[in-house]
Amino acid sequence: MESSTETRSDTDATDGTAPTVLLTGYEPFGDFETNPARQLAARLDGTALGTHTVVGRELPVVFDQAADVLESAIGEHNPDIVCALGLAGGRNTLSLERVGINLRDTSASEIPDNEDRQPVDESVVADGPDAYFTTLPVREMKEAMQDAGVPTTLSTDAGTHCCNNLLYAARHLVETGVVDDCDVGFVHVPFSHVQAAARDAGEPSMALETMQEGLLVGLEAACSR
Repeated sequence: MESSTETRSDTDATDGTAPTVLLTGYEPFGDFETNPARQLAARLDGTALGTHTVVGRELPVVFDQAADVLESAIGEHNPDIVCALGLAGGRNTLSLERVGINLRDTSASEIPDNEDRQPVDESVVADGPDAYFTTLPVREMKEAMQDAGVPTTLSTDAGTHCCNNLLYAARHLVETGVVDDCDVGFVHVPFSHVQAAARDAGEPSMALETMQEGLLVGLEAACSR
């Protein structure tokens, strides 16, 4: 992924000894030819946040693959924080998700994953708990992001598609000790201006640069907790 040259401290963003923030972004899916989640993970890859370094990685929009790819990335980079990004067309803010539920169901959107799977009424993890809450400090992140002039909300609806699936699965990996302890959360992002303009439907959107700034200050707040 392309690396951002922007840093927010004097810390060397290439220093492998720095504590890590793993920032993931989903690939394009459905009829979306681009995905701002992937673009943001690429832009922020290598960015320094105080004493932390961001590692940006792309994930597949595939129910049965995304968590495995994430698990491998966590094993490789041993992050303190995992923050996953996904596109939520129609939203007009960055949305800090508070909870992931143990449900896969594509019936509302009728959008398959990128392996053409359309699960309905499936569990993310058989016999797993009903839900997991994020362990990121979402209220502090929201305040920092809003103070930076970036529209941001707390959300209790991550849907029942791959985004919710990933939040739940990532928290389950931590809770069951499959990966080392780390804070986990998910942020839904709106259409970028360029993406919305290409769709020509008058949908809510946000400049990619604004989303990037919001994520930077939000993650800084999480790192400094």
